[in-house]
Amino acid sequence: MSPTSSVPPALFQEGDDVLLVDFKGRRYMTLLSHGDTFYTHIGHVSHDDIIGCQMGSWATTNKGHLLLLFRPTLADFVLEMPRARQVIYPKDIGAILLYADIFPGARVVELGLGSGALTMALLRAVGKDGSVVSYEIEEEIAQKALGNIQSFIEDADNLEVKNSDVYQGIDESNVDRIISDIPEPWRVVTSVGNVLVSGGIFLSFLPTIIQVHELVNTLNVSHDFQLVHTMELLLRSWHVSKRSVRPDHRMVAHTGFLVTARKALPRNTQPDNGEQDFSNEKNVVRNEDDPVER
Repeated sequence: MSPTSSVPPALFQEGDDVLLVDFKGRRYMTLLSHGDTFYTHIGHVSHDDIIGCQMGSWATTNKGHLLLLFRPTLADFVLEMPRARQVIYPKDIGAILLYADIFPGARVVELGLGSGALTMALLRAVGKDGSVVSYEIEEEIAQKALGNIQSFIEDADNLEVKNSDVYQGIDESNVDRIISDIPEPWRVVTSVGNVLVSGGIFLSFLPTIIQVHELVNTLNVSHDFQLVHTMELLLRSWHVSKRSVRPDHRMVAHTGFLVTARKALPRNTQPDNGEQDFSNEKNVVRNEDDPVER
């Protein structure tokens, strides 16, 4: 059953995904089915012993080890689900939703479906009054992604998947936001500019700085986009105990770059001497700690 309803059932049922956490914090995920058994190196537990349990309760393996039971969050599901391609990590998904300003009721076009991780977050953010159209050129990839999405979100009627090449064009018009996870987004800048509403946001996720450089240069010479901005997010967890605090030995460092740009109306004149040229990224990027002038 979907964990996305406003009042999820208090008890685990057959067909639910369950997150099991052992005493060392290791996480496992399985789909509950009557008669099945979950196996791990610390023993096994019957699915029938979990079905009917309350979320946040405990199960005991045949070897006497405890497992904590939760319904997986979207972040848990993204990290544990089958992957047709490299997923966009939760730290980047959160930033994409915020910096692309995905709002309830938004019309969003996604270029590149991947494993469906970002799509699930977009569907949650736009709500029932919004819509997501995802382009994916490889049919096999699209089917695997849809399987992941349907495993987590039962009712995704506001999702449309198109088996089409975005480099050949985008069918939609008057789109609020366009999110890209394709290798050469600079090739779609003109198409994106044609379908975005004025003030709309184009956000591209890119793994390498060479791709970023090509995209930003294309955006900067485009007459459709302003406020081009590039960022990278690093995530570091901390170990906090009674006697000490320290950063964890491992961190999620580089996973990709985010490039954002706003659709703007064409200027009637070129900047005079001394006037800021907003087409150049260095003029519009500010430190997050700098105050916003009001």
